[in-house]
This record gives sequence, structure tokens and C-alpha cells, in this order.
Amino acid sequence: MMLKKWNPWLTGAVLAALMMLAPVLALAWSAVQGSAGLWGHLWANVLPTALFNTVVLLLGVGVLVTVLGTGSAWLVTAYRFPGQRLLSWALLLPLAVPTYIAAYAYLDVLHPLGPVQGLIRELLGYSSPREFRLPDIRHLAGCIVLLGFVLYPYVYLTTRALFMTQAAGLLEAARTLGATRAQLFRRVALPLARPAIAVGVALALLEALNDIGASEFLGVQTLTVSIYTTWVSRGDLPGAAQIALAMLLLVALLLMLEKRGRRRQRYASTLRPRPMQPQTLRGGMAVLAFVLGAMPVLIGFLVPATYLGWEALQRMRVAGVSPQLLQALWNTLGIALAATVVVMAVGLVVAWAVRLAQARRGGGLASACSRVTSLGYAIPGTVLAIGLLVPMGAADALFAELRSAIDGGRAQMFLMGSVVALVLAYTLRFLAIAVGGIEAGLARVPSSLDHAASNLGETSGGMLRRVHLPLLQPALAAAALLVFVDTMKELPATLVLRPMNFETLATWLYAEAARGTYEEGAVAALLIVLSGLLPVVLLARAGAAHGAQR
Repeated sequence: MMLKKWNPWLTGAVLAALMMLAPVLALAWSAVQGSAGLWGHLWANVLPTALFNTVVLLLGVGVLVTVLGTGSAWLVTAYRFPGQRLLSWALLLPLAVPTYIAAYAYLDVLHPLGPVQGLIRELLGYSSPREFRLPDIRHLAGCIVLLGFVLYPYVYLTTRALFMTQAAGLLEAARTLGATRAQLFRRVALPLARPAIAVGVALALLEALNDIGASEFLGVQTLTVSIYTTWVSRGDLPGAAQIALAMLLLVALLLMLEKRGRRRQRYASTLRPRPMQPQTLRGGMAVLAFVLGAMPVLIGFLVPATYLGWEALQRMRVAGVSPQLLQALWNTLGIALAATVVVMAVGLVVAWAVRLAQARRGGGLASACSRVTSLGYAIPGTVLAIGLLVPMGAADALFAELRSAIDGGRAQMFLMGSVVALVLAYTLRFLAIAVGGIEAGLARVPSSLDHAASNLGETSGGMLRRVHLPLLQPALAAAALLVFVDTMKELPATLVLRPMNFETLATWLYAEAARGTYEEGAVAALLIVLSGLLPVVLLARAGAAHGAQR
């Protein structure tokens, strides 16, 4: 019997999937190492408050992003008014502001000695914060509002895409039956959009669950904050793993709810997906529509971005840019570039393995590996980092034994506390972006090209290099940009795994906010926001191109 030819692409996909499963299994193993008394302590003193705050935070953010995202998507799709085209892409801008940067900005903007309260006191005739001050935003409600206004674009993006492709015939049929615009939205458009809303809300909640900076800045003890403080402050890996495991169960519940929400919705139409004709608004209604559409942009982007720009300008004018910040910028760019190269290389291996397997009428194992490698984006950065500590520690111990056996050298950590650990964490965290983007690009390449190259004697590697890579350049560039920007913004995993005295822009900002020196971190925050604008511009251009084809 002849043995099957070894498939290096499938082997690479399997290894990538095993790498993704390693931190999850290590997390469960670490949690088991904790004593029963530790579980009791966590349930009595840590988990009730952290779990309650996390659940309430997710519920509040879920409601707010649903209202803001769905409402704004319907507003710019169903109505035409002055400024509507501007709002259609401006509503994406909060995506450029990470949650911890928004919290960082608003803590200073709304401070009792800040510009907003100072202006209000001046208008009301008060001279001191002792005479008048607004309620403090450092509580759970403030965190919900802030995260909601920053994360709503996830719902806006998916829901507007569905509104733009809905069959106009269905909506026109409802209008002929006497439905008003409000009834049209509530009874027809909204039920049809539920799958898209579910996807957007799930993405927003995963981002809220991954957040550590905003929650900690605003004094909210969530599961993510508890994991970080348990490991960093107390050095308790089993305790951190147990909290992380509880958080992982919450992530699984969110994904199940999202999948169930989409599975129960089955809509089909034989009508051509012609978009609806927007209703033209004039006068006061047009002004009201623009104000309502502009409010999320103002709160989620313009206020924090303007504050950061002003503070950064003042800082650079007075003291310039510190060498430490320039080093943090260099570290950020270097680590983001290295991680992007690794992520794209691994993503290309996984996606190409799936393509080859599907061409051979198989693909079960390769597709399973692709799904497993996509789990990293759903796992919060803190959980992933804690899960990586055990396998990396075991690998360091193995390296130390091998070195000792070879040259008698003393033990040395190669992974723990190194840049390699960060690159590994970023790879697992953002591999889903690369795999999804490359698979989408490959899906647009006709399989006839594969058959032609194969008939000409081309190997799978040659086929990828000479045929598909030139055609994949747009998809590769878009995925690489998203990975690069997400790596620059990543805070939770970086805080846990970074080497000693290694600062990125995100950790620099976190440290300055912890010290209360907001003006020192404004430049770093502004650089992160400016980098985040790049994918937003791409999304806006894609949306404009789609609208032009309507």
C-alpha cells in the first residue's frame, strides 16, 4: 500500500491550530493546580463583584451599541438630508479610538478642573469646584456609556451593509399596505437585520470584554481587571487562570448566543436586492436628523481626538517629545511589523491548506484547523496571555536543559519576558484577521486557474507563488494593515507579557494615566488614534464605492 504524499501546508495548518489550543488547555491545567481553598476565596471575594460588573457592563453596552448602531445605520440609509453622505463614513471614526484612550481622554476632559466643568461653572457664575461639580464618571454607568459610544460602529457597519442590500420590493410592498416609515423600520427592516445586528453586537461585546484600560481607569472591577491584578500584583498564576477560565466560559456563552441569534433567522427572497430609495428630509427634520447622526461621532471621536490633539500640541510646544516616548514608538512599530509578518505568513499557510483541500473534494481537517485558528480573536488578550505563560515556561525549561547538556551553560529564559512572547501572543490573537482576509481573497480567484496550473505541472507552492500571490495583493495588504494597527493598539496581552523596561505606545499611555500625568501620554494616545484612522479610511472608501454601485 502506498503512503499518502506528505502535505506541508496541511501540516502547517495543524501546527497553527495546536498552537492556538495550547494556551486554552494550559489555562485549564493551571486552574486545576489551584487548591480548593483558592476557588473558595475567589468565589467569596473576587468573582461575585467582578462577574456582576462584567455582566452588567456587557448588558448595558449591548443595549447601547444596538440602539446607536442600528439607529444610525437606518438614519443614513433610509433618509437623505444635508450632511448625510458625510455622516455615512464619519460614523465609523470611533473605530480609530481604542476604549482605553477614550477613557483616558474623558477622565481629563470631565475632570472637576477640566475644560468642560470649568466652562459650565463660568457660565453659571461659580468660581470653585466646591460650589459646583458634575457627577464623577468613574463608575459602572460611566464605563457603559463610554464603551457604548466607542464600540457602536461594529453594529453600524454590519447593519448598514444589510440595509443597503435589502430587497427594495419588500419595503415597497409594506409601504403600499399603508406602513409608515417607523412601522417599516420596526416590522420589516429590523427583523430582517437581526442576524447582522447579532454579529455586530457580538463583536462589540468581545471588545468590551477584552478591555482593561478603560475599566481600570474608571474604577470598574471586571473579570479582565481581576485577572491582571491577580497575576501582576499577587503573582498568583493559578488564581489568575481560574478567573480567566470563568471569563472564557462567558466568551463561549456570547459566541453561542450570537450563533443562535443568526441560526434562528432564515430569510430568502426571489426579488433582486435593489436598495430602498431614501426619503428626502427638509427643514427642521433635516437639521434634527443631522444632529442625531452627529452625536455619536462627536462623543465617540471628535471630543477625545480634539483633546488629544490639543494636549499633544501643548506638550510638544513646551517640552518637545521625550526620548523615552520615541523609544516606545520605535518599539511599537518594530513589534507590530514583526508580528504582522508572522501573522500573515501563518495565515497564508492555513488559508492555502484549506484551498488545496477543497480542490481535492476534501477539506474537513483543513477547515477545522481554520476555525480553530480563528478562535484567538474571540479570546480576550489577558486570558490568552495568562494561558501562554505555562507552555512558554515549559519551553524555557526544555531549552535550559538542552543548553546545559550541550555546553553546560546556565539556565536562561528565551520566551518568558521576551519580544518573542509578544509576537507569539499577537500571532494567536490576530490570526483570524489574516486567515479570514486571505480566504476571502482566494474565494474570488476562480478554481479554473488552479486546474490549469496543475495540468501544466505546477506544484502547490509554485501555484501559490506565481498565480495566486499576485492576485491576492489587495487582500493581503488590507489584512496586513488591520493586523498592524490592531497590534499597535493591543494593551492587555502587552501588559502581561512585555519584557522588563520595554514600553509600547499603549503601555506608555497606561503608565502615564496610572500616574495621573495625562499631558505626558497625550502624544502617545494621538499616535495610536492616527494609526487607527488608516483602516477606517479603507472602510469608508469601500462603503463609498459600494454606494456608488447602487
